[in-house]
Amino acid sequence: MTKRQQSLEMGWHLDNSYSRLPKSFFTSLNPTPVQSPALIMFNDSLAISLGLNAGALRSEEGVAIFAGNAIPEDALPLAQAYAGHQFGNFTMLGDGRAVLLGEQLTPEGKRFDIQLKGAGRTPYSRGGDGRAALGPMLREYIMSEAMHALGIPTTRALAVVTTGESIIRETDLPGAILTRVASSHLRFGTFQYVAKWGTDDELRALADYALQRHYPEIEENDGRYLALLQAVIQRQAALVAKWQLVGFIHGVMNTDNMTISGETIDYGPCAFMDTYNPATVFSSIDIQGRYAYGNQPNIVGWNLARFAESLLSLLHEEYAEGARLAQDELSDFSEHYYANWFAGMRAKLGLFNEEKQDESLMGHLLQLMEQHDADYTNIFRALTLNQLTDEALFETSEFTQWYELWQERLTRQQASKESVQQLMRDSNPAVIPRNHRVEAALEAAVQRGDYRVMQELLDVLSNPYAYSNQQVNYASLPAPSTSPYQTYCGT
Repeated sequence: MTKRQQSLEMGWHLDNSYSRLPKSFFTSLNPTPVQSPALIMFNDSLAISLGLNAGALRSEEGVAIFAGNAIPEDALPLAQAYAGHQFGNFTMLGDGRAVLLGEQLTPEGKRFDIQLKGAGRTPYSRGGDGRAALGPMLREYIMSEAMHALGIPTTRALAVVTTGESIIRETDLPGAILTRVASSHLRFGTFQYVAKWGTDDELRALADYALQRHYPEIEENDGRYLALLQAVIQRQAALVAKWQLVGFIHGVMNTDNMTISGETIDYGPCAFMDTYNPATVFSSIDIQGRYAYGNQPNIVGWNLARFAESLLSLLHEEYAEGARLAQDELSDFSEHYYANWFAGMRAKLGLFNEEKQDESLMGHLLQLMEQHDADYTNIFRALTLNQLTDEALFETSEFTQWYELWQERLTRQQASKESVQQLMRDSNPAVIPRNHRVEAALEAAVQRGDYRVMQELLDVLSNPYAYSNQQVNYASLPAPSTSPYQTYCGT
């Protein structure tokens, strides 16, 4: 069988539109081969949606592609260059351990990047080994698939292979490569890179490419770059609102980790909040709480301002006028965010219509949750099921007063009890990837080679709104601990 026949049998239909952009945007190179790859996780449903042959990809030849030991026909592997503000400090970056194989064209005509994460050194590695440890790659697999099931725009995980090699961090760790699928890997930092080191023509080429790929509905005219900024602002406002509504904490919201498409990307020190507290931080390197749960909308606004700065030369030939146009759009971010958040929070409370006092009702509940160290997800789960037990908050007079106001509010809308509960069930997940459950799955997989714990967790998380009997145990909280939970970047 020829290489082309083999690729076609696997279902690969790759294009390489990014490689047709200016050459300064990337470096062409192949992944670094590994010793003895083994497939340990494979996403059959995602593969099918991409038009891939799951059975063929599980073969030795398919695994070789996921490991970077073989390149599918029509792939033009490359590492992308970008920059970014990391914790507020601007620096040159790029794909230091990732290689983009190409863009899979699905049977429906959609286009998705296929990227190998942990595929070896690139010119952007900055002294790193370009490899990835098994634990962080499995964490990204769990978290990205959980986010997808929650209905939150995200990159996804197609496969994880072990490499048969050890990588050195604090200790020797098993190496792995994740195959990541994304609408694209265009980042705020991609635009920052070109604005800083490229020409206006190169910046225009990048912006036109982003428009064609993600916002084809925007007409090609003199105002299209301002329309691009508007569209990105709206998508990011919607995205961070979804994060807040489920208690997701990204952990490292640098501008290079924000996408033009509005997808969640780069699951490093991410985690879900248990006890409601806007100051919650899990990342070991976020000492100042820059990326705390309650600060995420503000950071998105800050990052959007940096993105807007990279577009100024395209917005208007006069810098001052371009800055004014950008500021006018940026000033609408808060309105877009709160519109999305209020709509989502109304749904979580079963409210179909709007009233002025809704904001007070929502704010009071969150205040009570914070005061009584209540679990964010389980409070809404209990309200959905009308099972007000197992939380100290429910025993307080303040909650009783709030509950009466909420019940009274529900009567002021044209909706049956059944439709109210259905709306709440559709808006409040019964389960999230609890930190202790994720850690248990990773420990079993990495330390003992047992992937059953992870697979069962993935099965439970695949339909978080099911409210099934299987999910009950996964809603339980971890045992009390004397030390706070911490997450790490996983580089």
